[in-house]
Amino acid sequence: MDTGLYFLPGIPLVPFMRKISVLLLSMALVLSAVVAAPKSKVQTWTDPEEAKSHPGFALQGEYVADDGVGIQVAALDDGKFHVLTYSGGLPGEEWDPDSKINAKVLTAEEVSTVAKGMKKLERKSPTLGKKAPDGALVLFDRELSDAMSGKVKDGLLWAGAKTTQDVGDFHLHIEFRLPYKPARELSSQDRGNSGLYIFNNYEVQILDTFGLDFDAENNAVETKSNFKQWCACFYKFKSPDVPMAFPPLQWQTYDIDFRAPRFEGDKKIENARITVRHNGVVVHDDVELPKGTGAGGGRPEKAKSFLLLQDHGNPVAFQNIWLLEK
Repeated sequence: MDTGLYFLPGIPLVPFMRKISVLLLSMALVLSAVVAAPKSKVQTWTDPEEAKSHPGFALQGEYVADDGVGIQVAALDDGKFHVLTYSGGLPGEEWDPDSKINAKVLTAEEVSTVAKGMKKLERKSPTLGKKAPDGALVLFDRELSDAMSGKVKDGLLWAGAKTTQDVGDFHLHIEFRLPYKPARELSSQDRGNSGLYIFNNYEVQILDTFGLDFDAENNAVETKSNFKQWCACFYKFKSPDVPMAFPPLQWQTYDIDFRAPRFEGDKKIENARITVRHNGVVVHDDVELPKGTGAGGGRPEKAKSFLLLQDHGNPVAFQNIWLLEK
């Protein structure tokens, strides 16, 4: 029966609207699926032995020549490598910070040619394995103490751990190991991201930025984040004085001396101060922190509080963590 309802001459309104509704519903479902689709995951290695299955893992690392030239080879996932050359030696060794720095993206064959005759190093921090002194609060040593909560697996503590008691001034020793994620671009904030949060205010960044110089012009790849967001930075506040990141899946250390802010009542009368040694080298020397860093800058500062090993969706491992209050 003709209802007499027409949208356009000769086209009945009701059937036409049904088709439009079905079309709009289908489009909505497609868009919903796209929006809800999880972020694509990339292959991630947390064990050095298993990482050997990736063709770039064995070639990545640090090399030195007899004339003192040092290179850092960071694996990318397309069969290429970011090769950073320090003519004045590797940072933290016989390094001249004013010496020439070159960078190139090379194939595995080209890297082998460049590194021919050079010695491959696997540097270890001089404080790796350092034992807690008398009176120190051991937070993690193969198992959690009562002063720390978190997930322990395979004898290691994983990102997301937190102290269970507040502290003030301290010396902290911590050892961390970043995952191997070559499919993420160098400086990507998803390339092994964690962070040591002091009092939930001041973040010392933990990230795989091995093989990058803090002057972006010295790198041969486009960086995906600001240089004040890289390893050992005070997040978005200050970069280290020396680039001391080791390759992923090598153990690294932070040795930190922290002086908490001082208060008279609710009024802050002195800012926090901090010194950081990354892999045994001073990279921040008695730096004043006028407020928190990154997201911590919007939180009230405290004279005493907890420490947090940030869980940023990356499997960062920790071991041998202890703290000595001052």
